[in-house]
Amino acid sequence: MKKAPLTPKGKDSLLFKVLKLLTKIAIHRPEFIYLGDKIEKPSLILTNHVGSRAPLTLELYAPFKTRLLGTSEMNGSIRDLYHYLSETYYYKKKKWNYVLAKLFSFIAAPFVYHYYRGLKLISIYDDYRFINTIKEAYTVLNVFKENIVIFPEDSSNGYFDKLTHFYSGFILICDYVYKKGLDLDIFVCYLNKKTKKYIIDKPIKYSSLLDKELTREEIVDSLLNRCNELGTLNY
Repeated sequence: MKKAPLTPKGKDSLLFKVLKLLTKIAIHRPEFIYLGDKIEKPSLILTNHVGSRAPLTLELYAPFKTRLLGTSEMNGSIRDLYHYLSETYYYKKKKWNYVLAKLFSFIAAPFVYHYYRGLKLISIYDDYRFINTIKEAYTVLNVFKENIVIFPEDSSNGYFDKLTHFYSGFILICDYVYKKGLDLDIFVCYLNKKTKKYIIDKPIKYSSLLDKELTREEIVDSLLNRCNELGTLNY
């Protein structure tokens, strides 16, 4: 299936508007709490996933422009999406009964397919095509002036309140755009599903992390730890 061209957000189709309106019935607006500066220029947002709640919350309510990155299966054909939903998302990550996951995904796949098209996701690949992910992220940041949102947690065994691991691919994006002259602000965020608070930390310049001469693993671990710390704050 031919991939749709990369275009700016903001021109939602009528179908996507209806789907978002229906989604608001289940996903309510959280309180966004800033611990520092607000997000006012193209930045990198790292946040926990909370299943589909964080992505949908940001799409529906974020007071800043967002462009989500998601696994390539989400941007594939309906068949690709069905297999992802039934085999990976609902069965392995959400721990649903296998038959229920299959049946529900069969019904949900067409709706989810159109929702994902409306999101205009940037596909994440785990092979040589990741360079396309990086280049599209740069275009979104530099040309469309949108913030890119990455959910870097390892959710292969499910979604947890305390995150156990961050994948490091976002560092490659930071490094690429830095070499292009864009020193990204990194905002670490945490959506607390119990308190319905979305905590947004003070921005961290990518260059400041480089100045500390940390390894990639040390940078990733420090941001992971900070994300978990945000989850323990009481507001």
